[in-house]
Amino acid sequence: MAGQAGSQDNKARPGQRRMAQWTRDYARLPGIPDEYIGPDGAPRPAWARFFDAFAALSPADIERRFASADRHLREAGVTYRAPGETADRLWPLSHLPLIIDETDWRQLTTGIAQRAQLLEMILRDLYGEGRLVADGAVPAAAIAGSNEYLRAVCGVKPPGGRYLHLYAADVGRGPDGRWWVLSDRTQAPSGAGYALENRLVLSRAFSNLYKSMNVERVAPFFEAFRDSLRASADRDEPRIGLLTPGAFNETYFEHATIARYLGFLLVEGDDLAVSGDRIHIRTVAGLKRLDVLLRRVDSNFLDPLELDASSHLGVPGLIDVLRKSGVVVANMPGSGVLEARALLGFLPNLCRRLLSEDLLMPHIATWWCGQKSAREEVLSRLDDFAIEGAYGRAVPGFPGSGPVLAGELSPPERERLRAAISDRGIDFVGQELVRLSTTPTWENGRITPRPFVLRVFAAATPNGWTILPGGFCRIADQPDARAVSMGDGARSADVWVVSDKPIAASTLLPAADTVRIRRIAGVVPSRAADNLFWLGRYLERAEATLRLIRALGTPTRESAKGAPTGASTALHSVERIQRLLVTWGATSQASRANSAKVAAEALQSAEKFGSALSLLRSAQRTATSLRERLSPDAWQVITEMVERLSVEVDDDDGIVSAAELSLQELASFAGLAQENMNRAAGWRFLEMGRRAERAINTARFARQFAYDEAGDEDLDVLLTLVDCQITYRSRYLVGPALAPVRDLAVLDPYNPRSVAFQVAALNEHIASLPSLKEHGLIERPQRLAVALQAMLTTAEAAALDVKALFALEQDLLNLADAIGLHYFPHGPNASRPEKLTGLA
Repeated sequence: MAGQAGSQDNKARPGQRRMAQWTRDYARLPGIPDEYIGPDGAPRPAWARFFDAFAALSPADIERRFASADRHLREAGVTYRAPGETADRLWPLSHLPLIIDETDWRQLTTGIAQRAQLLEMILRDLYGEGRLVADGAVPAAAIAGSNEYLRAVCGVKPPGGRYLHLYAADVGRGPDGRWWVLSDRTQAPSGAGYALENRLVLSRAFSNLYKSMNVERVAPFFEAFRDSLRASADRDEPRIGLLTPGAFNETYFEHATIARYLGFLLVEGDDLAVSGDRIHIRTVAGLKRLDVLLRRVDSNFLDPLELDASSHLGVPGLIDVLRKSGVVVANMPGSGVLEARALLGFLPNLCRRLLSEDLLMPHIATWWCGQKSAREEVLSRLDDFAIEGAYGRAVPGFPGSGPVLAGELSPPERERLRAAISDRGIDFVGQELVRLSTTPTWENGRITPRPFVLRVFAAATPNGWTILPGGFCRIADQPDARAVSMGDGARSADVWVVSDKPIAASTLLPAADTVRIRRIAGVVPSRAADNLFWLGRYLERAEATLRLIRALGTPTRESAKGAPTGASTALHSVERIQRLLVTWGATSQASRANSAKVAAEALQSAEKFGSALSLLRSAQRTATSLRERLSPDAWQVITEMVERLSVEVDDDDGIVSAAELSLQELASFAGLAQENMNRAAGWRFLEMGRRAERAINTARFARQFAYDEAGDEDLDVLLTLVDCQITYRSRYLVGPALAPVRDLAVLDPYNPRSVAFQVAALNEHIASLPSLKEHGLIERPQRLAVALQAMLTTAEAAALDVKALFALEQDLLNLADAIGLHYFPHGPNASRPEKLTGLA
């Protein structure tokens, strides 16, 4: 036993030595409060617990776990987009969490809850009685100067009874070690979805460490928030939507994450319509009532009729519906007025007036230059302040979106700033320069201090404000970042609120005995159905292009092309493949060009809209708008195909191999859709897109390679393109013959690649969708599909000449267009009658 104990001590020593070395090497910034090292110079107890366990891991194990976290971020497609950029970036997660002990956290949450309640009461007065302005507690100019103060909302009682449903505060530690509020977020606070992703990633990478640290769970917060929104509606089972600006928004991934996690519908402004006194969602089954709208669109863009007329993000008539209590909007339009820095200096007095208590959470000392005394104070000590915009991040008249430090300006710029403050002080605030506390980060095999800002979230519930345990942490990339100039930071970190006692596991799933069994399909907004339809079409177009590339690169065909005699038929087939690729916009290479060059351009050209790479990128963009509906596996398949084809391939074999591998991955996606997607309207529209596009492509292939004078090589190409070589040879003991090949590719209802099979599947899907008219007559998409199926059922292969095949191709294109016009209406056709039955 003694030997075993000694062995254990020896095993622990490398970790202990590593821990001691890290602590010695930890470079603290002079005079800056630190989350890791306490005032006595020793690690804080919560951090010591973490690093004791962390140091026991070998360097190789640490790197493996870090790599696992990074891989999960890539595979899950966790991204963000920097302002002004069009390309997504991989989410920059710090590999170490920010750790806060439960005692420190309780003090922080008490102050956040008080501040949230204070801001709720201020909003209630500003848009209600207006006593605060009338009594001089708040200058009218400090309110009216903000473009977030919406006169259209004045006097409107918020449906559900609240202005603020979700509040967030950016906090940091000040020079005295206390938590300080840096800014308030009352408009549409972002970051909770990324905080959730941070937790999922890091808790998986360090699962044992996460459990041993007794980390507070985040699920109860999201459950309370969801239940609060449900309770705010005026019916028992409300329909809740999350309003997003769309896939090009910087934080669209977060919107999709929150919608998927909470079970909300992710909607855009075009998905919604006003009918009567209510907001409705445009779905493939008609208009469906929406009860609660969690908005991630700024207030001014919510209603082009009464607010910003240029907005394409909102819903015309939304403000009028609010007046009639027809929908709950969280947060209430106009709540962003409290984000103005001009109001910060008035909050302590307002807290004593409204809550009869002192403000528990102080904020950075702020002087609003709209008041003479404050303006004179700022101008007299201009170099001691950071100058901020009073109503936005940008400083009026100066570049950039952050603060201006007068002490770092050139003399002419400094005088220009002084003159601007003197002339129009209402637009400026001066803030005290405060440096941020630091937290440990992992860089090059060692822990390094970096400044951080913590965004803490509070959700309003019937029982008061509940706080998300942890929050959204941003870490600066510079060691000397100031609280006023951190900006968006460089990385994010998970936040662990740790306890000395075990934490009960929690989940958003209700108890088993309270679950009502349901088999309804749910609501599919028309936009989502449109995107699913086109996702199927883009993927099928990419598959057709890849099949042409593979056929073009077949060694026997290329060798026949170069043969001196007896190769005219093979050469003809190669020319037809090239011409078809040119017609599809996959390549600009002329006929008889080098097949390898044609194939390379058709595979990887970023400029040609019909290349395999361009089509898959179009599919990826469309899938981005469906993040809440696609599984991580499906998203990963699409992403990996795009990444692979983005790497240039030079040799002929590499081109064919890349095409074959992409075809296999497309088959994987089809299998995921077939086996994993619920058989609801969303799946049907994805399938309809695939079936419609496959039917069109197959008819086009048949027209190109099964013409009246087609030879064996042409017919062999067609069988290859429609993947029917084995079927044909097992059915016919002769070489390719025109009529049998036409029948197999076009008319055979048992061949899953034939046109007839696709049309039959389209008929089945359309028949399963709800009718949008009440006259009882067959609607146009089904009428076209039934007519096509009847024609294909009665047609004879011998009569399928080029003219007939061209007519079939046009009929299929018309059917695809009819589906789009009927189920995805735009413009004046967008509003449709409510349908209470059928698949939604």
